[in-house]
Amino acid sequence: MVVGPAIWLAGGVIARAIPNFQWSVLTTNTTSGDAGGLKQAILGTLLITLGVLIVGGTISILTGMYLAEFAVGRHRAILRGGYEVLSGIPSIVLGFVGYLTLVIGLHWAFGLLPAVLVLSVITIPYITKSTETALLNVPSPYREGAEALGISPGWTLRKIVLKSATPGIITGLLVAIAISVGETAPLLYTAGWTDLDPSLTLTHAPVAFLTYAIFNFWDAGTTSGLILSYDAALILLVFVLLIIIVGRVIVAVSRRYAE
Repeated sequence: MVVGPAIWLAGGVIARAIPNFQWSVLTTNTTSGDAGGLKQAILGTLLITLGVLIVGGTISILTGMYLAEFAVGRHRAILRGGYEVLSGIPSIVLGFVGYLTLVIGLHWAFGLLPAVLVLSVITIPYITKSTETALLNVPSPYREGAEALGISPGWTLRKIVLKSATPGIITGLLVAIAISVGETAPLLYTAGWTDLDPSLTLTHAPVAFLTYAIFNFWDAGTTSGLILSYDAALILLVFVLLIIIVGRVIVAVSRRYAE
């Protein structure tokens, strides 16, 4: 029930994208609204994803470590309940809130920073949960043995516990990255769109992204727009596949190193 529709979806995108795919779509920018290539959208997606990985990943991993290793009682329950509630909020609502508070309220306009912050909020529950679970699944004798040897809790956490929990943490990061790559509504509210390459300017500089091409060019009513939408879908599929492959390699290496 799961594999069948996934194969049908991926096969349909590949069958429609490959016959008209040209390598120039990777090296040229979109022109005339729905023609040309998708270079600026590819670079924008990569830049936004990197920002989410840095901002959302850092906050989430630190939060998961705090919940698993230091928080106790009601404090832990409140924080855990908070990120569980956050995971249930629709992404379009978070995007709209980001638009009202960041783009309009703080006068940042469309740009990289609003997009990264909103997507980071969306990914925080998933990375935090995976980090907390991975740390809690580390066998207790690891900590007890380190304590018996007189090793400080900080050194134990850095050198022993985190090393054993790395595969689970990386899995959560990969899931969060895949989610952020596929989001559309929050980015429509925060990133905007541009035919220019992205820059490191955080505000007042719209950033292109691939899901916009799928969402907007499909309804353009032109052959070039339809081709671009399928090209963007194919590139996203390849992007997610590469993330999965790289993640599996990292997890395999980290597990072997942990052993």
